[in-house]
Amino acid sequence: MIERSLNQFTVGRLALVVVLGMVPATQALSQGPTQDQAQGQPGSPAQFQYQYQLDAQPPQSQTPSYQGQAWLDQSNGFELPSLMSTGSNAISGEETRLGRAWLRQFRAHVPEWRDPIAQHYVEGLVSRLIPYSDLAGINTAVVMVANPTLNAFAVPGGVIGVNAGLFAFAHDEAEIASVIAHELGHLSQRHYARSQQRAEQTQIPAMAAMLAGLVAAAAGAGDVGLAAMAGTQAAMVQDQLRYSRRYEEEADRVGLQAMANAGYDPQAMIDMFRSMQRMMSLQGDTPPEFLLTHPITESRISDAEDRANQIATGALREDSLEYHLVRARALKAIHHRDSGQAQSILRQDNAPEDAHRYLQALIDAQAGGIDSALATIDALSSAHPDIAMLPATAVQLALDNGRVDDAISRADRQLRLMPGYAPTSMLLAEALLQRDPDRAWRVLSDLARQRPEDPGVFALLAEAAGRSGHEAWGHLARAEQTQLEGDIDRAIRQLDVAEQVARRSSDLNAEIRIREREKAFRDYRETMEKFR
Repeated sequence: MIERSLNQFTVGRLALVVVLGMVPATQALSQGPTQDQAQGQPGSPAQFQYQYQLDAQPPQSQTPSYQGQAWLDQSNGFELPSLMSTGSNAISGEETRLGRAWLRQFRAHVPEWRDPIAQHYVEGLVSRLIPYSDLAGINTAVVMVANPTLNAFAVPGGVIGVNAGLFAFAHDEAEIASVIAHELGHLSQRHYARSQQRAEQTQIPAMAAMLAGLVAAAAGAGDVGLAAMAGTQAAMVQDQLRYSRRYEEEADRVGLQAMANAGYDPQAMIDMFRSMQRMMSLQGDTPPEFLLTHPITESRISDAEDRANQIATGALREDSLEYHLVRARALKAIHHRDSGQAQSILRQDNAPEDAHRYLQALIDAQAGGIDSALATIDALSSAHPDIAMLPATAVQLALDNGRVDDAISRADRQLRLMPGYAPTSMLLAEALLQRDPDRAWRVLSDLARQRPEDPGVFALLAEAAGRSGHEAWGHLARAEQTQLEGDIDRAIRQLDVAEQVARRSSDLNAEIRIREREKAFRDYRETMEKFR
């Protein structure tokens, strides 16, 4: 579960490389022990507990991150991911390929925050900001990191990363929007590509060295791995310092304008800078590494403040209750051993009362008070009928507490009113695995077409396929999950098993698709080798 992941990061040593874009080649690697995929992670046939591990998809009214391509339907199968962009004026196909390969390597070694209710929220926020960020035709991929410290990053090709700790740090939606808008600014200005033109022989090796340091530290090398990362990062910063200030100012400029155009108060970015500055002063001589590599100077704050004051704004968005609900989930996950601390932080920051009630319901459900928890969530759903994460949370709590039929009933009811809401579809499919595997297979096949880079979808799809008689497609789905999680060699071996099963069962459609994917997997591996 996510709570376990965050706890592992808390007791481990942390190596934070990038916050708010840092320098060109905006990669962030949050170091920590690898997590056993069999313990509550997608991929374990016996474990699909989705407390903080739902699936996510932006609302239909927004542009989904993974839906920039048309996915063909097949009679017995599903269409699967490509590393290539469909074309963007800002992001090249090669950048997309490198970014997706980097993401697979990242997933292989860094525990994710598997809470797609939160991911759904972040993807929606990214989609809301993209039209105003000088980006055209970009297919973004959002990765949530199981790390309780503040961090966010952007990687060439449209990869956006957010730590769970960012929700603990940002007090309102406009502040978290400022972080994401800044990251999108780095992508829109193509800072990675511009720096690569200057030093194209050093960028990929630097990214590879950062990953190597992460792997060493995660494997128990401790300071050796951290030193490798720190040394590489220090060299990059020194080499590119005279460029990074200009790049940060450009990202600030684009981010501030995007915020205003999307209806957020650009002053929130200044508030975030001030908060980071206070954090650095409280840390004394040993500030967090992300502040060492990404200095928040008074001149930068003043410059951003001057720009913000010059931006004309229309009607501003009211603070979002959805943000505070996601923040409650993040705080509970971070402080899972002391839920009172999560409650205290919400009180200290004057969160809306309904966010307190939501957090209390999550705490009650975990403590066995499922009836009280469901009553609270149902009341909140009635008060806020347009917030889809509320009835989805009720489905999740019912399922986590063994109320399978209640979960199915609640999920069906919500999806009639809010069709296409992926977190609830994911929960429905999980519940249906215990009652109607054929229907689970159909639901998950649809999700796989919608979210071709979501390993959690393919983990459940593999389970559903096995239980509903689609054996070859089940092995293919497991191979997709495995390659998305970065273990490309094991994924290719899984494809071999899938092909044998398809031949034995005379499933020609599956056999053709498996061969297509084998070629794609080998292309993926070639690209991923750049970071080894």
